Amino acid sequence: MPKENIPLTRPRPEDSEMEPAAKKRKLEPSQPFSASQPGMPSFAEVLERLKDESADGVGAEGGADAWARPALPPIDEKNDAIVFQQIDVEEEIDRNSGTTILRMFGVTDAGHSVLAIITDFLPYFYVAQPRGFTEDDLNSFKNYLNNITGHTVRNIEIVKKRSLWGYMGDAVSPFIKLTITEPKSLPRCRGVFERGECDFNNLFPLGDPVKTYESNIAYTLRFMIDTHVLGMNWIEIPAGKYSLVKDDRKKSQCQIEVNIRYDAFISHPPDGKWQRIAPLRILSFDIECAGRQGIFPEAKVDPVIQIANMVTRQGEQQPFVRNVFTLNSCAHIVGSQVLSYKTEKEMLMKWRDFVEEVDPDVVIGYNISNFDFPYLMDRAGSLKLDRFPFLGRLRNKQTVVKDTHFSSKAYGQRDSKDTPLDGRLQLDILQFMQREHKLRSYSLNSVCAQFLGEQKEDVHHSIITELQNGTDESRRRLAVYCLKDAYLPQRLLDKLMCFETGVVSQFDLGPKPHVML
Repeated sequence: MPKENIPLTRPRPEDSEMEPAAKKRKLEPSQPFSASQPGMPSFAEVLERLKDESADGVGAEGGADAWARPALPPIDEKNDAIVFQQIDVEEEIDRNSGTTILRMFGVTDAGHSVLAIITDFLPYFYVAQPRGFTEDDLNSFKNYLNNITGHTVRNIEIVKKRSLWGYMGDAVSPFIKLTITEPKSLPRCRGVFERGECDFNNLFPLGDPVKTYESNIAYTLRFMIDTHVLGMNWIEIPAGKYSLVKDDRKKSQCQIEVNIRYDAFISHPPDGKWQRIAPLRILSFDIECAGRQGIFPEAKVDPVIQIANMVTRQGEQQPFVRNVFTLNSCAHIVGSQVLSYKTEKEMLMKWRDFVEEVDPDVVIGYNISNFDFPYLMDRAGSLKLDRFPFLGRLRNKQTVVKDTHFSSKAYGQRDSKDTPLDGRLQLDILQFMQREHKLRSYSLNSVCAQFLGEQKEDVHHSIITELQNGTDESRRRLAVYCLKDAYLPQRLLDKLMCFETGVVSQFDLGPKPHVML
């Protein structure tokens, strides 16, 4: 690496929320300071102790032989039920049939990953039954609507429902339920009523808007309401009700992939034994990148030099995988696996392969939403690594960074980046801290000092160039620093019970996005 390149630690804009964006780059104090409290051991010593205390103490260094999930025993469709905690539900249009399906990802008690492909759920909405409309009109009304909307209606029936508009006690009224062929067709059919264009047998006055009911409920939300699915609750797929997808036809990297109808599974409410949390795999990671003198790192120019990773099973105290990917050689670190590469391209691709093999259910870090993920994606693009941006569980679904805007009365407004990883949840500890705690500084160092009584390793950004361009031993010091930056978010997660808080909120809120709040 050229001597003029000065690696910098990743940006931490959280330090000064009120400053303009251009001033949010500087995060650490101008003078070096000790990252550890007096009397605190170095993180190298902590890693050595983790090796002694962890269950993999007799295995390979840093859990090098523990990346893969437990082997999957044979499954008999006719006799074996599949029970798993679902973590994500999303809709997709099936390329082969053109119909809308739902993907439900999850994990079993044994730690096996699951994708349930849910079929045959159709959206619907209601309109009040007008006077003079009878059962005899149903078929002709369906044909009328299909003629003017392009065959959007699958079924029409008369049902008794209770309207929330105006108090009528427990009285029920007749409504027409219109079941639509696919989600994207619902607005077209709804518009016929709301624009006053329905002129069926003079029962709906032409030009007068007709009120629709439950026509603006999102498709995935409608599915979860009707099937009683809550955020991250347990799902049971009975034996004989599903079909296994063979390995050569799978759409995902999940160990178990099944097809099932929307009305063939059991959704368990979070009571009693169904309040437990599956042994979810949680990946906490951190990157270090290089910047030029006085210039903030730019992905088009400045390389990623290290990526540290800690993988923990939910409910366990210590990470069972501890490793660091380094650009150029690095001396051995007791309790951690060191994977060194001669080129940045090779290092990034090997890290992508690591994510695929370790198959995390949850990805965490500090400021990963606005820095780590976007930087990795942009850097891979600059290096023309076409296979890199596939970090989700779907085999042919590319990972894409998007700009998002969050706004609420309780938490205010926030512009952010979003990098969906299909089938994996994300939890940015920085955003959790900003939402849940009022602090003077949200830097990782300050947050850890306040809540954990410890801080980052004693490596100031001004000496990172010397460490990276030095010897194996100097790069080892940098790697230990990077490893601790990956470990601290996991410690905060455990200490503040961020994950448990997130799961409970999902139980309460029901449907949820792929990013845990």
